[in-house]
Amino acid sequence: MLRAVIKKAAFLLSLLPFLLACAAVAQERCGAGKDLMVRALERVSTNSSPSELEDGVQLLKHATGECSTLGDAWYYRSLFERKLGHASQADYALKKAQFNGSEAMDQKLDPFHLAAPPEPGETLPRSVHDKWALVIGVGTFRDPTINLQFTANDAVDFGALLTNKAYGRFQPDHVHLVTDAQATTKRIKQELNWLARSAGRNDLVVIYLSSHGTPRQADIGGVNYIYTADTEVADQDSLFATALPMVDVVDVVRTRVQARRAVVFLDTCHSGAAVGAGLKPSSVNAATLDRMTEGVGRVIIASSQADQESYESRTIKHGFFTYNLIRALKQDNGLDDIDKVYGYVRDQVSKQVMAEKHQQQTPVMSKGTQAAQIVIGVEAGARAALLAPSP
Repeated sequence: MLRAVIKKAAFLLSLLPFLLACAAVAQERCGAGKDLMVRALERVSTNSSPSELEDGVQLLKHATGECSTLGDAWYYRSLFERKLGHASQADYALKKAQFNGSEAMDQKLDPFHLAAPPEPGETLPRSVHDKWALVIGVGTFRDPTINLQFTANDAVDFGALLTNKAYGRFQPDHVHLVTDAQATTKRIKQELNWLARSAGRNDLVVIYLSSHGTPRQADIGGVNYIYTADTEVADQDSLFATALPMVDVVDVVRTRVQARRAVVFLDTCHSGAAVGAGLKPSSVNAATLDRMTEGVGRVIIASSQADQESYESRTIKHGFFTYNLIRALKQDNGLDDIDKVYGYVRDQVSKQVMAEKHQQQTPVMSKGTQAAQIVIGVEAGARAALLAPSP
């Protein structure tokens, strides 16, 4: 009896390397499948053409082919098919999503829905009812060779600025700060969900995110993934499986945040020692900026142009972008509008980076066509001037 048990245990142990290898291959295939799903979601806008939707369906079919258990890909495939009027294909994909389980399905995510769509004849309220913020800074990673010096401190100082009664005037419990080891991909998604659930139509939302940002190898047009504390950077498939897709942040702002005033600050293209997986750092491209600003009152300010890096300074012990953003938000006791804030940050960052690093770094801003003239430091309930719709 004992010999039989020992023999069986030895046999199982002999299978362990094979099982681990199979698990690794499965993770790689699901990493590739996840990236195909992200590519499909990156194509979605409010005016997607049938041919663009068909392209998205093909990408999602490839995604489920690479990883048949990827429930989110099955779920999004059902939405794309239904948008095209393919009812039977949509029902089939939805059943697969239900069988495999899908976080996106459970949260009823819909990339074709705008949370704050323009309404004919709409007059935005002249007051901000409440204010909410999510502040994320990641400087310590699973791979210590890509650690950054000041991103976590940047986030801490930016969060402190928001809760300062003289400048930001946010309620402390309305600002969630997530840094370093806390800033896992799962935790960040949970916090984005909190923000979307908390903010009402007449509220102001601020998202600040500072970390590595990188594109996939074949797409150098802009950042596709944000490195989180638990991102694995040994190879691209591992990166795709563990990093935070930029489209997740974009779609929270587009499809889930109902607030008519939402500002996103992105400092996501630091180089550090290396970014792993053979990828170069990258900032946000114009297409991503445009998608994020779909809807009423959307503003995004990125730390640099798509082909530039964001730099840190040992002299000021901050990233240049956040250092000047905090200074800008203190001007006029925090009551400057977003245009003035951006103008100050753009001019100061460009000048300081050239002087200290002899490099170019130019922050960029994009706004929705009916964006409000947002004032970050406005008191909740105070009058908020509106910006006339852009031509």
